[in-house]
Amino acid sequence: MATLSFRNVTKTYPGDIAVIHGINMDVADGEFIVIVGPSGCGKSTLMRMVAGLESITSGEISIDGKVVNKLEPAERDIAMVFQNYALYPHMTVFENMAYGLKIRKFDKQEIQSRVDKAAKILELSLLLDRRPRQLSGGQRQRVAMGRAIVRDPKVFLFDEPLSNLDAKLRVQMRLEIQKLHHRLGTTSLYVTHDQVEAMTLAQRMVVMNKGVSEQIGTPIEVFEKPASIFVASFIGSPPMNLIPVQIDDMRQVKDERGAALQIDADLVPAALANRKVIMGMRPEHMALHAPGLPLDVEMVEILGSEQLIHGRHGDTPVVLRCPVGLTKDFPLRLGETVQAGSDGVHALHWFDAATGKRIED
Repeated sequence: MATLSFRNVTKTYPGDIAVIHGINMDVADGEFIVIVGPSGCGKSTLMRMVAGLESITSGEISIDGKVVNKLEPAERDIAMVFQNYALYPHMTVFENMAYGLKIRKFDKQEIQSRVDKAAKILELSLLLDRRPRQLSGGQRQRVAMGRAIVRDPKVFLFDEPLSNLDAKLRVQMRLEIQKLHHRLGTTSLYVTHDQVEAMTLAQRMVVMNKGVSEQIGTPIEVFEKPASIFVASFIGSPPMNLIPVQIDDMRQVKDERGAALQIDADLVPAALANRKVIMGMRPEHMALHAPGLPLDVEMVEILGSEQLIHGRHGDTPVVLRCPVGLTKDFPLRLGETVQAGSDGVHALHWFDAATGKRIED
């Protein structure tokens, strides 16, 4: 196992195309870090720089205290699991898992021992004589992970390894990866665009946006105190409701049309007086028929024990997540106007309208 650190890491392609803008982060020994963000945000590029598959324009990446900027991939003691399984179709499971050790000239007994140990961890022991075409998608992905495990690397790199699996298999494989990390404790960097994967797997997560790390923190920290409008709108399903408002000197909250909203002044920090800000409320932290703002109902999604109510306040879309069961709430009529606001338990979120950054309470 090893530590991993980034110091002002940047990446610029020819033509002055900057894709990574100064990443700084320290990963502790044995920590599981998830890098999450939309397509094109630079997360895979950052991982490829750790692997040595992309050059570093400036800054330093260190593994176990050793700067690896100039080292070849084979010299970095890392193992990578890709989005596509990249298995050799003519080789058996055993041969696929053993191949990396074989070309490094490990003796046969050591290869057998390592493959048997990894196969036991991943429940592949009965499949070692099969070829990839005889395996399911989940089994193939486990073989790809097994090929990385036998290396016994300092750092595991996972580049969207579950993207090719169906929804049910993704849930199963997330559990497998969690169990794998619990058993091995190897320092791991995991890239995904799926916020559910990020929230369920990460010990800490890095939310990337246009080559910048918008926020680094535990899943709970990122969910409960998003550092920016981007993080608030990306993390959470459905994402946080973001409503442009104006606060007067009495901390009365008014919408963009100047209409007063029923938001208790005690919920509004004094520092927000006479400012234009963005008010954030998570769908699951809102209550129907509570003081807040009027919504015109556009759609209701019934999800078994709960419902998603999609509405609009002026030009701003708003979503509530609330239980099904109260007669007056179910079913709501499309076009009906209802009142919705804070559940009285969870704090409101406030963001600077100009910068998009969080305003601390």
